[in-house]
Amino acid sequence: MKNPRRVAALAALCGTVALAGWVAAGLAGLGSPRIESTGAPIEVSRATSATARAEHVDAPQPTALGEDGVSVADMASDSAALSDPPPMPRTAGVPVLFAAVSPTDPVQNAAKPTVSSETLDACHEPDVCIDQYLWSLYERTPKVDTVKVEERIKVKVKKKGKTRTVVKTLTKYITQDFGWKDPIAAQKAGMSLKDYVIGGMDRGFKRKLSNALRAMDDAGFSPGITSGFRDDYRQKLASGNKAAPDSSYHGGSRRGGYGHGLAADLVSVKGETRAERCTWSEILWKWIDAHEKELGIGRPYLDKDPPHVAPIDGKEYADKRGPAKARVAGLKKPPLSSNRK
Repeated sequence: MKNPRRVAALAALCGTVALAGWVAAGLAGLGSPRIESTGAPIEVSRATSATARAEHVDAPQPTALGEDGVSVADMASDSAALSDPPPMPRTAGVPVLFAAVSPTDPVQNAAKPTVSSETLDACHEPDVCIDQYLWSLYERTPKVDTVKVEERIKVKVKKKGKTRTVVKTLTKYITQDFGWKDPIAAQKAGMSLKDYVIGGMDRGFKRKLSNALRAMDDAGFSPGITSGFRDDYRQKLASGNKAAPDSSYHGGSRRGGYGHGLAADLVSVKGETRAERCTWSEILWKWIDAHEKELGIGRPYLDKDPPHVAPIDGKEYADKRGPAKARVAGLKKPPLSSNRK
């Protein structure tokens, strides 16, 4: 049986395609597949795409993930499609983007990274080439997430022959392109998008991340980056339950700010349909879990925020994964000493 949290998280990430993704994984024998938030947000479109639309996901789901992938409150048992929500705030020249693709919509696979592993190995300025490699993976990755919209309405119901008015919550899930948020933040900071998203990450973390992504690419997972550096302003634009603007390990001011971002969100862009890409992202995340020691990066929040990765020797990973490991270790009693006094 699947962990209910895993099921809900993947459903919120991939909307109606979640079930198709699990079936695809089972048929392929590749294991059980599992997106603010957050992550995975998996839709093949350019980060700066200017055309898209909204999709209603009417199937009831127990939790939703924002752009940071953190689960929000359980939805009410009565769920139904609502009218379209108010449009997101716009800034001149940077439109609000929405994306919607059905589980079987074919799309073109993402292009190969513009900087190959061989090029990186032969690069005379490794840091420059690493930045370009990470940027190419960011560019090829869609910035898509599923958000939950709720509305409380009064309805009349008849019970035991009497009519009374009750309040019900109607819920729908909208697949939304959040690719407009980074450009706005970069413009506000007076930087190019590349300098903002990639340049804002910690240099040592970028080296680890680059090596890890090369390993993922070599393993055939076609990894992509949906989020890199985020400052306080960009964090305010993030959807769903999230860290305080100054506390995000993506680069909040309390964590050091620009040049000190210690987190990125990763998905797989492999697959001809959204369902396939959701499935491959699930497989990718589990592969990261199995190889985190060799990669040097891991997933601090696991099913709560599956795309989010950070250095395994960093504070965030220790804070979120350390206590759980300590609790497990505490259940194992040490062997009795053979020395009796």
